[in-house]
Amino acid sequence: MADQPVAQVFSSAGAERGERPLDPEVFGIEPNVAVMHQVVTAQQAAARMGSASTKTRAEVRGGGRKPWRQKGLGRARHGSTRSPQWRGGGVAFGPKPRSFAQRTPKKMKALALRSALSARAAEGAVKIVEQFDWDTPRTKDAVALLEAMGIGGKALVVLSRSDRVAERSLRNLPQVMVTTPGHLTTYDVLWSDAVVFTDDTVGTAGGRVGYDPAEGDFVREDEEGGAS
Repeated sequence: MADQPVAQVFSSAGAERGERPLDPEVFGIEPNVAVMHQVVTAQQAAARMGSASTKTRAEVRGGGRKPWRQKGLGRARHGSTRSPQWRGGGVAFGPKPRSFAQRTPKKMKALALRSALSARAAEGAVKIVEQFDWDTPRTKDAVALLEAMGIGGKALVVLSRSDRVAERSLRNLPQVMVTTPGHLTTYDVLWSDAVVFTDDTVGTAGGRVGYDPAEGDFVREDEEGGAS
């Protein structure tokens, strides 16, 4: 992209503070659609439970003896009533517990994330909040801030681990996803209509991708180690 990417800056009260240039290496590259598609597909595949299971003819109950003799009755020959063509028999080639995870190179994940961020920056959908100086968690303050920034759809808010008050204020909103820079993924950016950073997190976006969809499966952990 030829133009310098910029983002609108707001205070935590919703007052506009002007614009700020963004890192062109992260927010100003030409989006690679093919790489984004491959990384998102891998992330969604890793999120699959893979717990579907059926029983084979060796696992179902019964069928210990041959139902009738091999010849002389004019019937088709059978060796067990638990074969797949019988009612109550095993399933041929049915699903078994498995992992759908795909190996994705780290450089490919980093490129896909920068491509997604660049696409949102080109649309003017990247916003920056100077810092969240809220004293107590209030969802009403979060709603007012999003309205002041002109965000009416789905929003991805990237917070540092010290922004606990802001996280508790935003996490109850159904159209808002809260994450940290280390857990920022291509899918999350493409899911959202707007991406909101803080002064602390905007500089770390697009760096080392520490989140591996093959291991995390969309689970994000808070600083105490529990799933959120």
